[in-house]
Amino acid sequence: MATSEKVKLFTLLGDYPNTSALKRGEIASDLAALEFADVKVANTGFKPLVREARFDLAELAIVTYLQAKAFHKPYVLLPIVVMARGQHHTIVYNRERGRLAPADLAGKRVGVRSYGVTTGVWVRGILHQQYGVDIARIRWVTFEEPHVAEYTDPASVERAPAARTMVQMLIDGDLDAAIVGDNLSDPRLATLIPDHETAAATWAAEHGAPINHMAVIRCELSQQRADLVREVFRMFKESRDIAVHRGDEAAARLQFGLEPNRRALQSIIDMAARQELIPHRWDVEELFDDVTRDLA
Repeated sequence: MATSEKVKLFTLLGDYPNTSALKRGEIASDLAALEFADVKVANTGFKPLVREARFDLAELAIVTYLQAKAFHKPYVLLPIVVMARGQHHTIVYNRERGRLAPADLAGKRVGVRSYGVTTGVWVRGILHQQYGVDIARIRWVTFEEPHVAEYTDPASVERAPAARTMVQMLIDGDLDAAIVGDNLSDPRLATLIPDHETAAATWAAEHGAPINHMAVIRCELSQQRADLVREVFRMFKESRDIAVHRGDEAAARLQFGLEPNRRALQSIIDMAARQELIPHRWDVEELFDDVTRDLA
């Protein structure tokens, strides 16, 4: 493949302020032509990515990437954070059934979309490390299968009945708490962690801000076209910078490069291993290859 060719990359990417300029075609390139999949919510494309290798370039939940790496899927991580947020506010309970705190979770039933969903991994790790919760004593109830088909949930994880939804089970009292992301869709729901904003800031200062989604690219493209990989990195970074210039505070917190993300990546590796999601702990450098590791 001649380096002068413009390479079309079938791309999975959600709509965020930091990706807006990229998706609107505001960033020109002589090397890369990004063809965006018609997917409204990026995580609906994660299974086709890791099961069918459908995309050339994509955003991907970081824990799904760790599991994909464990099963030798043909993608390598780019040091591009697409989405990151605090996680402390995402676990909730039904206030009508009485006050619940992290220390009360032992023996309780807690819902989560999937055992390996990245938000769930962060929340379990935060409960364990910041609040001393023995997460092995919690009964985890899931509603979806793993993104990576080869992975099997631990035997202690229970699947909810097919006809039930997580929020309704929480309202009905069949769950004591649930990790619902940003979906506080019912006024009866309250955040489990008190003063979650302060707690999240304390966590980020010590461990780095939790990462949700990063970018990945086909291994063969990284091996054969380092120039293309560097160009993709530039395009994502420029799109992020445009959002920052336009005043988006969330975009300003997104970090590019290995070193700014080292603490958060090491944290999620450690959590995923402790929670039986990956077979062993990697060093952060092992998530990248010789090309993507040096992007900065």
